Amino acid sequence: MRTAAFVFVAVAAWANGPAPTFSRDVAPILYQHCAQCHHAGAVAPFPLLTFRDASKRAPLIAAVTARRFMPPWLPSAPHFQGERRLSAAEIATLQQWVSAGAPQGDPSAAPLPPAFASGWPLGPPGLEAAMRQPFEIPADGPDRYRCFAIPLARAPQRYVRAIDIQPGNTRAVHHALLFQDVTGEARRRDTGGGYPCFGTPGFLPARGLGGWTPGKQPVPSLPGMAETLDPGADLVLQVHYHPTGKPETDRTRVALYFTQEKPRQHLTDVPLTSNRIDIPAGERSYKVTDHFTLPVDVDVFGVIPHAHYICRDMLGTAILPNGARRMLIHIPDWNFNWQDQYRYRTPVRLPAGTRVEMEFTYDNSENNPRNPNHPPRRVQYGAASTDEMAGLHLEVLPVRASDQDELGQALWGKMMRMLGGGIYRRQ
Repeated sequence: MRTAAFVFVAVAAWANGPAPTFSRDVAPILYQHCAQCHHAGAVAPFPLLTFRDASKRAPLIAAVTARRFMPPWLPSAPHFQGERRLSAAEIATLQQWVSAGAPQGDPSAAPLPPAFASGWPLGPPGLEAAMRQPFEIPADGPDRYRCFAIPLARAPQRYVRAIDIQPGNTRAVHHALLFQDVTGEARRRDTGGGYPCFGTPGFLPARGLGGWTPGKQPVPSLPGMAETLDPGADLVLQVHYHPTGKPETDRTRVALYFTQEKPRQHLTDVPLTSNRIDIPAGERSYKVTDHFTLPVDVDVFGVIPHAHYICRDMLGTAILPNGARRMLIHIPDWNFNWQDQYRYRTPVRLPAGTRVEMEFTYDNSENNPRNPNHPPRRVQYGAASTDEMAGLHLEVLPVRASDQDELGQALWGKMMRMLGGGIYRRQ
């Protein structure tokens, strides 16, 4: 009914003026919001760069944009960098165009389609590497989390300002994370075909360099916050594979970009998480929560949410010392296939004494279209995609560098309390 109402409003608006055309009105929307994924060789299944591309899929474009299923952008609030969210006016334009029969208009009035380099979007990297050999993914069975060691030639200490990851098979790669290993453990465990891993890649310290999810573009580090690549370190790719129904092969590549600027500071992860997940079959509104009180003033630069298939609603909130509430993120319709990390347009300043909270809601009923189990079954905390998780990670920096140790000690205490609290106890 919501889509039908939107179409009615769109048609009414068109009746008072000329119908939108592809060349004048639709192409700019597609080129700005859709083409990054919808071009040859990208993650989307078809391109949207020409009138022919768009016109034969016009009804589909109208339907998925009206439901805000596309472009994939999960947070409803607040505003973040790189938003792929269409405005109400842009959605109405697409609806009007389809209602008018998807006219092309004057081809000479159309903007030039964006050009996409066949190589790395950020240009030639300082270091390019790949999995040592292709990995075979079976046609069916459980999801696989696999770590691959990529030995590097010994080099002086370097500072990584950006990374890019290009899966060799976007059909089978759900997401990928890149770590550096200074212990040699990953090289020892990986005899050529990787080794099974989930969560941490099997060595400590597990220092992350970045990751890839569908639609994610490489983002350079903030000024003065490059990651240090230690001499003698190996790269380690942790790849999440999901079967597609037929045998697949993947060989993922990585690119590292360096800077001469030494890092002056590093973001700290404030994890809000819960492993107390035990969701009965049929439960439509199962909630887990976590909280942490900031002992020092911090700036929050970004937020990274994570759950699996049956999570529906994610809410992150800051309660300031004066009782005022500030939304850190709200995702009203979580989609496991489009998880991302979000960076605020402007860092969020939170004073000492602020309580940051998360609340995740799960729908384990038949009414949840993303429930992988039919009929629904009991779902507990676990590593498999058909299990569940709950994590909301805040990327923060103390306002005063001298407060870093106090923040670290408070976070260590939080982790110890969580580990001592057991699992599967509903909150």
